[in-house]
Amino acid sequence: MNFTDFSQQIPKIENLPLPGMDSHFKMAPMPRILELKPEEIKKKNPKKAGVMALFFPDEVGVTQLLLILRKTYEGVHSNQIGFPGGKRENDDKDLLATALRETYEEVGVHPKNVSVIKPLSQLYIPPSNFEVHPYIGLYNMETPFVLQKNEVEAIVTVSLVDFMDDKKIIKEKITTSYAQDWEVPAFKLNGYVVWGATAMVLSEVKELFKQVL
Repeated sequence: MNFTDFSQQIPKIENLPLPGMDSHFKMAPMPRILELKPEEIKKKNPKKAGVMALFFPDEVGVTQLLLILRKTYEGVHSNQIGFPGGKRENDDKDLLATALRETYEEVGVHPKNVSVIKPLSQLYIPPSNFEVHPYIGLYNMETPFVLQKNEVEAIVTVSLVDFMDDKKIIKEKITTSYAQDWEVPAFKLNGYVVWGATAMVLSEVKELFKQVL
């Protein structure tokens, strides 16, 4: 779909109810589901983060989703695919401000150039004890992306057509610092396996999009 048509259709999701945990659970590893009880999350006093699911046109005007590949580092999200975003700082007015600031810092998209369409359901990430608040935004590609090289290894772009294709949902065995041979539902996008919290958020985005596209 070209970005002009997409940007005219997508605001229709603003008044739709959020699919929430039902959509998250479709892409959640079974052990993760057991850790997502609201009363248990509250006890853990999680840190807060904001992330941006950003859609933009490529050089021929076709709608793309922006993801990033994080650097390899000493941490639970090392070398994983995710959204631009990060931890709330004291100066951030709210978590939308966090998502916009982090998107600017990590990929060079100025907040004034992002049209925020809708906040999504918050999601708890047990390994890092973060509660993430995602947002959907549109970027008309006024300027090229600029990577924050100490945190972002690469930009990963995914066409809207691929993202919406149910054949891109797979089962994959993964091993991380906190999980051994988990079989997880995942998206296979642009050659990358996208799983965990990112896949769970994308599941909610996809369910909303299916109602208007």
